[in-house]
Amino acid sequence: MIEAVKYESSYKSLWDDFVSKSKNGSFLFYRDYMEYHSDRFLDSSLLFFEGDVLIAIMPANVSGAVLHSHEGLTFGGVISNNQMKIALMLDLFGCLMMYLRQNRIQTLVYKAIPHIYHVVAAEEDLYALFRYDAKVIRRDVSSAIFLDEPIPFVKGRKWSIKQGKKNELTIKRTNDFEAFMAIEEAVLKGKYGVKPTHTSSEIKSLAKRFPENIKLFAAYKDELLLAGLIIYEGKPVVHTQYMASSDIGKKMGAIELLLDSVITEYCRGKKYLDFGISTEKDGAYLNRGLAAYKEGFGARAITYDTYKVDVAKTASLSDLPQDEA
Repeated sequence: MIEAVKYESSYKSLWDDFVSKSKNGSFLFYRDYMEYHSDRFLDSSLLFFEGDVLIAIMPANVSGAVLHSHEGLTFGGVISNNQMKIALMLDLFGCLMMYLRQNRIQTLVYKAIPHIYHVVAAEEDLYALFRYDAKVIRRDVSSAIFLDEPIPFVKGRKWSIKQGKKNELTIKRTNDFEAFMAIEEAVLKGKYGVKPTHTSSEIKSLAKRFPENIKLFAAYKDELLLAGLIIYEGKPVVHTQYMASSDIGKKMGAIELLLDSVITEYCRGKKYLDFGISTEKDGAYLNRGLAAYKEGFGARAITYDTYKVDVAKTASLSDLPQDEA
């Protein structure tokens, strides 16, 4: 029998240890990362036990009668280890639906983890969602480079890289988050009228907590920072969390030289570099220029999918079509 238990601080060590050994986890799911914005979300994360054994966790928050895959994270869903199998996931979802009904939760909004972030295949949850009549309500498209067999850069990117080398720009890792985030904020405000998800102080604080996972690389002309790239590094994937160039840097090929350096040198041993989504309005609008820019480096599409389950209408596991033993 599987039991769902709401997270509380006494489970922190158990939770973090499970994430570290999971087949689809990320440092984003460590409690020290999740809780930096705890004032914005009412945490309602769950742990799933089979007897005394922890078999899965689910980062989540509650808003009214809706349980969300944690809204402070890009993706989430059920985090499991190598012991998770399809039938066990079906039983886990049966337990989850019962827990939600008992707590008067009417809707589950579930953000699946894109497959490139799996260390081992981990799509048992997608089958369980299908069995519980989940509907895709949002599909964002990202662009990722398969690093084992990269597609060559287009001519325009190659030309810009040559310009960066000609201008004798220097590429290095730095902790000058303030200077870079000032460029990032100016770019986002000018192009889209929005602010970065993180403030300069927040991203700097997170980088101190996770120095092996959150890193800033920058392109310099002498001592002037022209372009920067904040990466989130996981086991199989390097994700570009923030990327921006000053106007001077754009003319000098700074961001292209920086990306070339990170892709060809820093990403060795990783499977993918994920540029992040190029969609807006819950996936309904594609920023074609942004997508094309990323594709110029050889990136191709992957999706970030969000599902919705109407909990009140779900059958109990015993009412579902029975599987053969």
